[in-house]
Amino acid sequence: MRSLLELVAIGSFAFAATMLDNLFAFAAQLALSPRDRFAALTVSQSAGVVVLVGLATAVGSSLEAVPLRWVGVLAVAPWALAWRTWHHRRDDVTASLRRGAVTTFLVTVGLGGDNLAVWIPLLRANGVARQLLVDVVFACGQTLFVLLAWSLATHPRVVRWGQRSGPRLVPGLYVILGVVILFECHLL
Repeated sequence: MRSLLELVAIGSFAFAATMLDNLFAFAAQLALSPRDRFAALTVSQSAGVVVLVGLATAVGSSLEAVPLRWVGVLAVAPWALAWRTWHHRRDDVTASLRRGAVTTFLVTVGLGGDNLAVWIPLLRANGVARQLLVDVVFACGQTLFVLLAWSLATHPRVVRWGQRSGPRLVPGLYVILGVVILFECHLL
């Protein structure tokens, strides 16, 4: 059983690493939107994250009958994402021209495949009480995420750097997340 401090560290890393792609997408979306729309877009993006946490919790709970070690097989998901991201790192990514709240929500959920791949085994591996702690960590992470996105949105040069560097950084983070899943599911 992990200490609470270890769980906070793992939850923080899992949130930050899986939200990196969302951070740059959301910051770019904010940068291209009028400042008076930031609050509405933030609510929409946060709602997308809540949906992803809810899905991860529901799927993780449905896996209660499955032995935890078998859930560890899900470590291949972030590794597959790492390979895919690395393989497509040079692809041209164009942002949607429509920047409404619905688009923000859909982009957040659409980019959430990696979140689900990591969050499902993390939430399943820790039981209900500790899952609530991870949910609190995710809520704090979301608050920091929004503050950082708003800050980045006012610095387009930083957004461009993230869009250029993200494809090289994200695969390594996914590999590390796969190893974390193996530890969390007691396979390592």
